[in-house]
Amino acid sequence: MDGRVQLGSSDGRRRLIANRLPVLRAERRWSQAELADRINVSRQTVVSLESGRYEPTLKIAMRLAVVFGQSIEEIFTPDPADIARVRTE
Repeated sequence: MDGRVQLGSSDGRRRLIANRLPVLRAERRWSQAELADRINVSRQTVVSLESGRYEPTLKIAMRLAVVFGQSIEEIFTPDPADIARVRTE
């Protein structure tokens, strides 16, 4: 297991994005409040991101990538079923 959070939503649908935020934060021994302060959001935003209740804006995803020194794709993984809907032709 790679530590990605992927929980079902209240209506039974899968989340579109899984994330490694709790693992990355724990590796650095940061509290949710400390991470929130580092990326300039509220602690509640971090709680919602970690639980999958809130999908990050591009701006927040970029801030997280910088603070963790990883690419957005290393932190967040889209649902393959959602990606399958993309038309490339």
